[in-house]
Amino acid sequence: MKLWEKSTQVNEKIEKFTVGLDREMDLYLAKYDVLGSIAHVQMLENVGLMEQNEKSILIEELKNIYQQIESGAFRIEEGVEDVHSQVEFLLTKKLGDIGKKIHSGRSRNDQVLLDLKLFTRAEIEKTARAVNSLFEVLLEQSETYKDIFLPGYTHLQVAMPSSFGLWFGAYAESLADDLQQLLSAWKITNRNPLGSAAGYGSSFPLNRQMTTDLLGFDSMNYNVVYAQMGRGKMERMVSTALAGIAATISKLAFDACLFTSQNFGFVKLADEFTTGSSIMPHKKNPDVFELTRAKCNKIQAIPHQISLITNNLPSGYFRDLQIIKEIFIPAFEDLRDCLEMTEMMMSRIEVNKNILDDKKYDYLFSVEEVNRLVLEGVPFRDAYKRVGERIEKGEFKPDKNISHTHEGSIGNLMNSEIKKYKDEILAEFKFSVVNQALEELVK
Repeated sequence: MKLWEKSTQVNEKIEKFTVGLDREMDLYLAKYDVLGSIAHVQMLENVGLMEQNEKSILIEELKNIYQQIESGAFRIEEGVEDVHSQVEFLLTKKLGDIGKKIHSGRSRNDQVLLDLKLFTRAEIEKTARAVNSLFEVLLEQSETYKDIFLPGYTHLQVAMPSSFGLWFGAYAESLADDLQQLLSAWKITNRNPLGSAAGYGSSFPLNRQMTTDLLGFDSMNYNVVYAQMGRGKMERMVSTALAGIAATISKLAFDACLFTSQNFGFVKLADEFTTGSSIMPHKKNPDVFELTRAKCNKIQAIPHQISLITNNLPSGYFRDLQIIKEIFIPAFEDLRDCLEMTEMMMSRIEVNKNILDDKKYDYLFSVEEVNRLVLEGVPFRDAYKRVGERIEKGEFKPDKNISHTHEGSIGNLMNSEIKKYKDEILAEFKFSVVNQALEELVK
């Protein structure tokens, strides 16, 4: 069954090609399609396009379908094109002509726009909470190991003293900035496109503010043409925020792979978190971090894929946009898997507490010696040359007593301020407002 089908049947191969993976992807959107329909039905009754008893009957049956979806019993039947068609088919099969009224004032264009926004809002919340969980582990480890030193590198050459407090804390603060970008994506997502119909509005006296309020949106996409133009744009902006998180995790995974190797030996993974070799009995491979790095790099490609699909489309709807679902929808679960694995690994990682005892790291302290001379009154450039000459002659003896006190340094991590920064960002999402609105729709 197709909502648009008339007297001529579409060629079977054409149908298969045009439908693609839509049925599979639409299962992710099913419950959001029902939520949107509940809000739409309430609005139709409010503006006189439906009787009160019809509204009650439709909403009761929509709630039944919602429960089917939540229990896993819902499916898109063979021959049914998409989730919108399946829901309307079930309503009409059960309620007759009343079920046919649900599509008044809507197009599948604004239905899918709405479904994607409701889905994305929910996925952003899950992702933000997963980021927060990893953030808390990293900050806790930063505090636990704040006095344990490790080498800092520039150009992959031994450079200056660092600490595990700085290393763990750096990635925590990076995730806080990533949450800031995710918040921007959330705000763009949290605007209601319903009522834009096929992209040019409707002659029905729709109440778009009512559906905006019922669905817990901050505001609506006011211009109906822009609402349609937002398809693909919203996904690109959200996936850019996901890519930012993925970039942080990928870099952390690379560090972890490097630091666990025997040539470094800075950290050790729990044995049950590593894998072995088929021929080398001594191997303990950091496969989880290697796969995390690859998956996160794959996620970072998604904004570019979406751009390539959308960047030469004029205004209005085009079927090209359907393909974005296949790229965009799975990205959330892939990223959360990486966040979960990284959190597990970081919570159990073992730190080498005696790294700087190795003499190959003595030159880490050359800058410390330069600074000590400057504090005694020697001009910086003269101090630099004096220490450089000692190093060339093999006479440099490091003083490993480190005293860094400025904000964000080894001795003053500013972890409480980093946590405050993150908490303030997280509070701006206002997830509770959205969740309360949706709970009211189905209670």
